[in-house]
Amino acid sequence: MPITIAILSQKGGTGKTTAVRTLTDVLSRGGLRVLAVDLDPQGNLSDYLDVPPEAQPTISEVLSGQAEIAQAIHGQVVPANLSLAETELALGGKIGRELTLRRALEQAPEGYDVVLLDCPPSLGLLTVNALVAADFALITAEAQYFALQGVEQAMQVVEVARDSLNPSLQLLGVLLNLADMRTVHSREALVSLKEQFGEKVFDSVIRSSIAYAESAERALSILDHRPDLAIDYLALAAEALGRLGGFQEARLRIEQISARAAE
Repeated sequence: MPITIAILSQKGGTGKTTAVRTLTDVLSRGGLRVLAVDLDPQGNLSDYLDVPPEAQPTISEVLSGQAEIAQAIHGQVVPANLSLAETELALGGKIGRELTLRRALEQAPEGYDVVLLDCPPSLGLLTVNALVAADFALITAEAQYFALQGVEQAMQVVEVARDSLNPSLQLLGVLLNLADMRTVHSREALVSLKEQFGEKVFDSVIRSSIAYAESAERALSILDHRPDLAIDYLALAAEALGRLGGFQEARLRIEQISARAAE
């Protein structure tokens, strides 16, 4: 069975979807077979991974029982679009609604090493479905004043999912994203997170840069567009694999890629 990781945040603008897109690329280059699942009705991850807007079926059809997940895989991603918002509302009235995604993923094709779930920028039913389906949760936080509050709220949802529906769920870590460590503000945000959550906070920090938007616009991976920035995500991927245990060969490959990028 693959390792399933839900990537979530309490609000939008924390670089969460960019994290999912880039980790998908980095882990793939490390030799792992990765499936990304877009659970955000905005469909940004689907767009980043170059899925046509009219692609069918999507995660909406999977969650509503109209399609198997194998039918909805387009390249490396199960895409989403605005119809997912309607599907979420419809799920709200069903018994066992929190288990819908987990049951769907159980039917996924074999051979994947990692499944990454890109949660919507809210803590509603789709995010709960992701946490019930996941083995691990990764929380992203923007380097700003309210980062601590947002992480605490996301952590509460993780704990509720663990206590009531998925006792095996573990926190993989908290990621400080979109950070400019040259500023006192970003450095204080990191200190606050580490004071509150200790070793749960990743040592890797993702720097803010317009280059991420540029790479998405040009349909280029940040590893190809700006290898110097990609070092952040390469370090994060290696650190995450270290926390997961196993995947030693993939971790070594990623570290080798990072060394070349730093040259």
